Amino acid sequence: MLRHAFRAMGTDVELLLDAQPGPPARDLLRCCEAEVERLERLLSRFREGSELSQLNRRGAMRCGPDLVRVVELALEARERTSGLFDPTVHDAVVAAGYDRSFELLGDVATDGRPRRCGGRVQVEGDVVSLGDGVRLDLGGIAKGYTADRVAERLATAGPCLVNLGGDLTVRSGRWPVAVTDDLTLELTAGALATSGRDRRHWRRGGVEAHHLIDPATGLPARTDVVRATVFAATAAEAEALATAAFLGAELDVPRVLVLADGRTIVAGGLA
Repeated sequence: MLRHAFRAMGTDVELLLDAQPGPPARDLLRCCEAEVERLERLLSRFREGSELSQLNRRGAMRCGPDLVRVVELALEARERTSGLFDPTVHDAVVAAGYDRSFELLGDVATDGRPRRCGGRVQVEGDVVSLGDGVRLDLGGIAKGYTADRVAERLATAGPCLVNLGGDLTVRSGRWPVAVTDDLTLELTAGALATSGRDRRHWRRGGVEAHHLIDPATGLPARTDVVRATVFAATAAEAEALATAAFLGAELDVPRVLVLADGRTIVAGGLA
């Protein structure tokens, strides 16, 4: 089993490949790292020169195929979840204090006011247009999309697992994945993603805040769910549905919810 680990997209990335060691496998793993870095340069809201940041500044522009596809996936997820997953939460996330890469956050000063979500986003060919004052945050679904892309490339050499900060996708093989201390799932295909408030949180004026925005309020969600894990065919889909599950969506998908009172709810065929 070959393992390649590195930092990207503000998180730890791990690539596992069941293949013979040697130059071809090592070169493929390095190519996959380069692909993660390429997509981060395009899709990060924290990079002023990224294609996403340019779109957020201009409001409308011709975009490359990766950004177009991620925006399309985000809009499909918004419709499927009745708006609980919403790529237009950018200003609400920033207002909550998440205005820089997570490792740089401390106790941040913000006005605490909610920001409007649910803004207009339109894709026509390679042109993406945003409504007045609308900006996109594609962080989670972009991670899922990246994990899917890398897994497709790795799978040409053998069974593989891609772990991009907890967004996991596999191709062939048998992969045990610990979801909680007491629950391990074996994946042979598909993806798992987790959304929660137990890892990415910070202090805002002495009050704890987190990055999962309730689009109905424009503020960090108030919920008794600490962490939601969802299984889906792709990591991009799982990422969006995990966010919706955290916010209380009733989804007909395999899922695990960890509640603040310590209970774990297993549903969607996993029970």
